[in-house]
Amino acid sequence: MRRFGWVAALLVAVTVIVAPAGATAANKTTKYRVYQNETAVSEFSDLKQAIAFASGYKKSYVEEIGTRNWVWNNYPRYKLYQYDVSLPDWEFATLEEAKAVARYYGHAAIRDMQSTGWVWNNYPRYRLYQGGITLDQWEFADMKDAIAAAKWYLGAHVIDLNTNKWVWDNIPASEKQQLRQGSAVYKVVQDGVSQDLGTFAYLEDAVNEALNWSNSSVVDTSNGNQVVYRNAKPYKVYQNDNLIAEFVSMDEAIAYSQWYLHIRIKLDGKEIWTNVPYYQVYQSDNKAAEFKTLSEALQFAKWYTNISIRTYHGERIWNNYRKLLYWGWNGSSAADTIKKQVQTTVGLDIVSPTWFQLADGGGTMKDMSNTESVAWLKNQGYAIHPLVNNQFDSAMTSQFLANKGAQQTFIRALIDKAAQLGVDGLNIDFENLSGKDRAAFTAFMNDLTVEAHAKGLIVSVDLPRGSVKWNHLSAFDHEKLAQIVDYVITMAYDQHYSGSDKPGSVSGLQWAEEGVKEFLEYGIPRDKLVLGIPYYVREWKINAATGALESNRAIYMKDIPALIAAKKATSAWDPQFQQYKVEYEDGGYRYVFWLENEETVKARVDIAAKYDLAGIAAWRLGYETTDVWNAILQQK
Repeated sequence: MRRFGWVAALLVAVTVIVAPAGATAANKTTKYRVYQNETAVSEFSDLKQAIAFASGYKKSYVEEIGTRNWVWNNYPRYKLYQYDVSLPDWEFATLEEAKAVARYYGHAAIRDMQSTGWVWNNYPRYRLYQGGITLDQWEFADMKDAIAAAKWYLGAHVIDLNTNKWVWDNIPASEKQQLRQGSAVYKVVQDGVSQDLGTFAYLEDAVNEALNWSNSSVVDTSNGNQVVYRNAKPYKVYQNDNLIAEFVSMDEAIAYSQWYLHIRIKLDGKEIWTNVPYYQVYQSDNKAAEFKTLSEALQFAKWYTNISIRTYHGERIWNNYRKLLYWGWNGSSAADTIKKQVQTTVGLDIVSPTWFQLADGGGTMKDMSNTESVAWLKNQGYAIHPLVNNQFDSAMTSQFLANKGAQQTFIRALIDKAAQLGVDGLNIDFENLSGKDRAAFTAFMNDLTVEAHAKGLIVSVDLPRGSVKWNHLSAFDHEKLAQIVDYVITMAYDQHYSGSDKPGSVSGLQWAEEGVKEFLEYGIPRDKLVLGIPYYVREWKINAATGALESNRAIYMKDIPALIAAKKATSAWDPQFQQYKVEYEDGGYRYVFWLENEETVKARVDIAAKYDLAGIAAWRLGYETTDVWNAILQQK
């Protein structure tokens, strides 16, 4: 993609702009990431700023990017339920806050999400009846409240729901005796089946008899066999999905459940209590462990890959899924070439064919796109981000950037065509720009991105690796560009290029990593930064007698093994570039290059992973073999 070295770009730039003496840019490398649940929201270099920002979100946390340790969170501690229902707003930092809301609801319970079971509930213990009649609101947590309500009614009685016993009434003894002389209308049945269990004239006597029979009830035969009392065991205890016990009393059910794991208590089919830990750890979609506290879950999760932490109700809080974007430039517009190139890849996400070009300073767009290629690539599942270049023509680009009308013409043609093709984004590769065009290029990228976003297109920009010492003099305002576009691709290659005056690696690993760190220092968010990597080397031809550098040439990675074998080349580790230096002699000349292979590509992907970047981009497809993609597939 790059035909001019970064030093050449520097030479253009420094003749135009002079930097203030001793000027040093602030290090804006982000160290903290703010999440709301598992969704990353923003990044900050300052912890106080991160916490202040995170405080504006519920269920948020601040994570140290390098370690993924939580340094702050505002996760609620207590969750309110009514029966088995909880609302999003029913989560609280303190128990008192939860109680203040819970008191407005019946059959309410509060769970400590850092523990199991309940820490508070107002489930009724007593039910008021008037004869065989009871109402929904005649349930009470306290006996004195039940009695207070009963005093408003004649012939009232109270049933203790923990025992199903008749525990209080306001019926005089003389009236009870008189009722017993009446017709026997209250019949005791078991499980709804009529048996000779007794028929009584006075309801209390029928209730006392029903207590002798499990899952029994009393029906009023004078009123269509209406059920007026139940001696049921409504609290069903399940271990996993197996029913293991039933209880009259909720308290007894809970006490029994404490001796077992994975218990759920249900009332009328609704799960009201559980001792299953609230925080669940999944590997992929398989549950691997569960914990009472978030800190325990996080500690466990860090030892494994493809992990997510979810709540008992399935809400996803955290994950360490690693999916680096794998991006490949085609360096071609030819349909057959593009198809051939991508067919040798594995794990490739984004394809960038060279389809659009700034043709002149007036904003004419050269279109080399192909609708059949779009259809084929989409059918194969690839995202398509065509490359847009400026022919690396500095003078023409300066003319273009000085003409707002020309820019509008170009942007309109480019966006309209991209939308017509149905591609996913655009990759802007304007190189060899003059330093005086810095502000104009930033403004152009802003206008282009606004129009692209309006059409749902993603915008990326390719920037040379450069050096922090002089990048402020170049045409690329990294910080502002990063605020505009969706992705910034750092072309971390051509450390030694065709115009270099001495041999060296195309991209020493240390040099590439330092470039990543420099880009982060500009404040570019990690999830926007993509590491460009080379699939080629540069071979240097040196006069064996004089040691003079004669020439150089690019060699594709896929051709290197055959060259080494044919020339019987030797290799030795070079700590400076952290690559193997390969040498051979032929015809009075010494040839040298620094090896690119599966191992160096894996090392570059490791750099992207180490700094939590969005992904890697390879220049270019067709220079490598499928073995390279197989080697890095597991690193996604």
